[in-house]
Amino acid sequence: MSDLMDSFRLDGKVALVTGATYGIGMAIAEALGEAGAKIAFNARHADKVAEAEKHYRELGFEAHGYVADVTDETVVAELIAKIEADFGTTPDILVNNAGVIQRTPMLDMSAEDFRRVVDIDLNAPFIVSKACLPGMIAKGHGKIINICSMMSELGRETIAGYAAAKGGLKMLTKNICSEFGEANIQCNGIGPGYIATPQTASEGPRRVLGFRRVELRQRPHPLRRRRNPRIHWKAASISVAATAHIRFHPLVFHLSCGEIRIGFGFYQAKQSVFHRKLEIER
Repeated sequence: MSDLMDSFRLDGKVALVTGATYGIGMAIAEALGEAGAKIAFNARHADKVAEAEKHYRELGFEAHGYVADVTDETVVAELIAKIEADFGTTPDILVNNAGVIQRTPMLDMSAEDFRRVVDIDLNAPFIVSKACLPGMIAKGHGKIINICSMMSELGRETIAGYAAAKGGLKMLTKNICSEFGEANIQCNGIGPGYIATPQTASEGPRRVLGFRRVELRQRPHPLRRRRNPRIHWKAASISVAATAHIRFHPLVFHLSCGEIRIGFGFYQAKQSVFHRKLEIER
């Protein structure tokens, strides 16, 4: 049993968790820290960064926070350089958590607002992954975890930008896996159900695929309550960041009712074999 548990330890690893000043990101960073990882994180506001850094250090973690906009490629390159200077190495684990949701009916949403949501929820994971991958390739290992959503699979009114971005993030997860799997880099997604965070605090009645939902604050789950991120995310994040997880990719884990649903691993495996066959035939 000890060998099994040791395979889930992250001692000495450096984990970059974007947007980890509250909510899901903070729960993931705490989980990785408890497993032994050193924590790097960012946010756009200096006061939030300082507050979260103090919180992590009070928990006994080695942690550094950075003020950085993950939609800016130049800023992200500087962020990775600062992490390497502070920790002595580039990230071994990347969690693309930073995100935003804007609830606006599609006909009322400007193209500018749509682009802003896609920029944060889809372009930023691409930019940060691209910046971390060279270091992972040089080390011969790496883990990338993209925080997807139920909306990676479903549509819903008033969140056109968010659903488009999260659907794209699912496909980016698959592409990173296909392109860098042979470099021993695993990329997976975690798709949460309704989690109690400041971004979802104001949720009211909604429709999914045309069917009216009851009040989501009370009935998104058989227990009639939203999940606390610290309970669900610790297990999920460690499971996909640890050595024991090396064969799980590319998957999207949907956290709902205590279940982890594996999304499309078999399809991707077939796809990879198909592409390899074409390369051999050429």
